[in-house]
Amino acid sequence: MERRAAAFFDVDNTIVPGPAIERRYFRLLWSRGLVGPRDLVKSAAVLLREIPPLTLDPLRRSKPYLAGKSVTAIEAPLQKFFWEEVCPRISPQARQMIEEHRAQGHRLVLLTGSPEFLVEPLATYLKMDKVVAGRLERRGTLFSGRMLEPYPYRQGKRVALEHLAARHALDLAASYMYGDSPGDLPALEAVGHPRVVNPIRGLDRIARRRGWPILSWQ
Repeated sequence: MERRAAAFFDVDNTIVPGPAIERRYFRLLWSRGLVGPRDLVKSAAVLLREIPPLTLDPLRRSKPYLAGKSVTAIEAPLQKFFWEEVCPRISPQARQMIEEHRAQGHRLVLLTGSPEFLVEPLATYLKMDKVVAGRLERRGTLFSGRMLEPYPYRQGKRVALEHLAARHALDLAASYMYGDSPGDLPALEAVGHPRVVNPIRGLDRIARRRGWPILSWQ
């Protein structure tokens, strides 16, 4: 089977510049009374259990504010949220790059730790070939608050990328990865053409040392 190149795209601060989509969705849920102060306390408790060091990674790997919440209720505002809050923020440069890769016959993949239900409308809109995202555990009709393993962040993002490459005969040496943070670093290292977009938390310094292109998407 002929191996095919792929283009892997992170979502937050990459295709969609600025604050994480999940943060905006949390605000929407708060405004509708679907989450509240008790859920903030549960999230803070998760962070405090991990000190030191202070890191937001525990809140990437679990979603205590969703524990015990109805899947239907939480997902009900999603389509309206996408069209009003996400779609207008998609970077024109990201759209152009996606279309350039599509024209070259590359397989297009969203690769993100964001919850899957939040990024699926984006993937459909952009006509991506595949979505690899964080998967929330469901217990019947409720979210448990747990993210299922493997979780695509840091080394897990590289594992997911390599697993996808093995399943679909992707040529990683000919492939591209677009990401903004050190959480994307293992995936960036796995491809022949890493691209750093809107870098945060020191990824710009790493990119300069390694000679990786740094892109600014607005």
